[in-house]
Amino acid sequence: MEEHFPNQRDEPLTSEDLSVCNHVLDDLCARMGITDNETVARLASIIIELYRQGVHEPEQLKLLAGATRDDPDA
Repeated sequence: MEEHFPNQRDEPLTSEDLSVCNHVLDDLCARMGITDNETVARLASIIIELYRQGVHEPEQLKLLAGATRDDPDA
């Protein structure tokens, strides 16, 4: 029996979805010099939430997630 989710945001991410999100996270962390686990986890959460909201293009994810950084000099 196939599960139906009332909201697209409730659907589980596939391994391909997670791969896109992970690539974006790795690229942003490298570009911004992010190494502490707390910041990495927060950025990962933002990327996944954006992806669930329909932002699937890696460059758009990088732009939007990168703009959430607290440190404007990063």
